[in-house]
Order: sequence, then structure tokens, then C-alpha cells
Amino acid sequence: MKVLVPGGAGYIGSHTVLELIDRGYEVVVLDNLQKGHRKAVDCEFVQADLLDKDKVSEILKEHKVEAVIHFAANSLVGESMERPDSYFRNNDVGGLNLLDAMKENGVKYLVFSSTAATYGEPENIPILETDPTIPTNPYGETKLVFEKIMKWYDKAFGIKHMILRYFNVAGAHSSGRIGEDHDPETHLIPLVLKTALGIREDIRLFGTDYDTEDGTCIRDYIHVTDLADAHILALENMVSKNRSNIYNLGNGNGFSVKQIIDAAREVTGCSIKTVNTDRRPGDPPVLIASSEKIQKELEWSPKFNDINTIIDSAWKWHKENPKGFNDK
Repeated sequence: MKVLVPGGAGYIGSHTVLELIDRGYEVVVLDNLQKGHRKAVDCEFVQADLLDKDKVSEILKEHKVEAVIHFAANSLVGESMERPDSYFRNNDVGGLNLLDAMKENGVKYLVFSSTAATYGEPENIPILETDPTIPTNPYGETKLVFEKIMKWYDKAFGIKHMILRYFNVAGAHSSGRIGEDHDPETHLIPLVLKTALGIREDIRLFGTDYDTEDGTCIRDYIHVTDLADAHILALENMVSKNRSNIYNLGNGNGFSVKQIIDAAREVTGCSIKTVNTDRRPGDPPVLIASSEKIQKELEWSPKFNDINTIIDSAWKWHKENPKGFNDK
């Protein structure tokens, strides 16, 4: 099967591309390289933007694409608050262009990288797929809008979709070939590891007075390879059963900010300086997703569910590539 991966040069996309290739899929990556890295992928590559619908349609036709795994999106919550126009244009207008190009070329299968930010402030922990979706930022709203668009494209045009909602992704590929490299970096684990490497002076704790055991926020972390595996399982299930569905993805366990830092100290053997600072607006104390549905229906389960193992894989990448893909 020939699979197009928009956003395939990004962190999660590039890991999914590697897994697809290892399992015998033919892969074409489409990426505008706004955030992604050309060095992260070793397959057919087209530099293009989803906002150029004619180009997207041309790519689908030329490469005889049969399915799409869609990662291309702006994804910084804070930035989305400042630039909602850019986020709706890129995430939703770009997504519409992709769907229209798929419709024109008879491509009927789409796996969509969504987010648990669609839930907003959760009513229940762990969060279920049936819980209310009330986003608290434009980023989460853009993802939810596109989820709804896909529902109606399924009803009208028969384009099936798999929606995967997840929280914090971490770790790096076991081969050491690729890992996490964002600019700016906003994710906790790489920031902690950059502090261990001396690239940063300290790591800030945004609030130490939450109603949790150690006073810091608790989050659900999933290894990037486990996440890639889930995308492929979702694709295979969608194609074999010709159905659409929504799944949460998570480790099933929550780890506090302080637990992550302590685990990083243990893995790296480095002292990591922390600085207490004020809470960030809109940070819930606990966010943990239930993955029971996907485990039951697709027989998916995380292989890297120990936080030290997740951090160790990331540490190997950052230690060998302190400047990210600029080192390669």
C-alpha cells in the first residue's frame, strides 16, 4: 500500500514513517519543512504545503496514493492563543484541501493525528473518548473542528477516518537515527535533558501547589514508537473493516513534573537545577487518558511504559545530537 504522510518530517511523523517502511509500506512524505527536518526521513519526499490544494492533488495522483496518515499541523498552545488566524488556516483550511484532494483522487482512508486538547478541562480522570469536548485554546479547537469535518466527509463521500487523541509524546527511535528536535522546544522531557547537558541553566516548575502528591502537574507520557505503532494499527483496522473511529492513546500512568525530573537525574547521572515559578493559566492538575478502547479493539498496548526507559531513549538521542538534526 502506498501511504502519503503529510508532516512526515516532524517528530512523530518521522518515527511513523520509519515504522511504515520497516513493515513494507511504500511511503511518500509531504512536508513544508516549517517545523520538520529533511534529514529525518529517508524515502520519497515532496516539499509542499497543504494550503496548495492543486499541488496536494497532483502528489496523490502522481504517486498513486491509497491512504493518508496526517500529522501536518501547527501545535503550540501558547502560540495558538496569539495567532488563532494562522492555526485555523493551517490546520483546518489545509486539512480541507487534503480531504478535497483525496476526494478528487479516490483516496478513501485517513488516519488523523489529533490531540487530547480537544477535551479541554476534563470532567473525569482518566479521560474517555465519550467525555465532553470543550477545548480551552485555539489549537484544540482547530483539531476538534477538523474531526467534525471528517465526520461529514465520511457521510457524504465515504472517506473513512481514524482519529487518535493523545497527550505528551516522548522518547526517540531505538536505532538512534531520529529523535525530538523542536525550535522552540516546549516539551518537558527534552527541556529537562537539555538542562542535564548544560544547554539550559535550569528547568522551571510552573506551579508547585497543585492538588497532587508532590504539588506539580501530572501528565500521561507515551513513547513515540508506541504512538507510531498505534497509527499503523489504526490504518490497518480502518482498511480491513472500512470503518471510522476515535481512540485515545496514553501510557495509562501519570507522572508528575518532579517525577520526570527525578527520573531524568537517575537516567543521566546529572544534577538538574530547578526553579519554582508561577502556574501557567489553564494548566489542569492531572491529565491522563484512558487507552482501554484501543487496547481492546485493536489489541494495542504500549511496549515502553516505564518512564525511565522512555527518558533513556530520549537521552541517547540528545547526548549524541545536542544540536538536533543540525549535528547530522
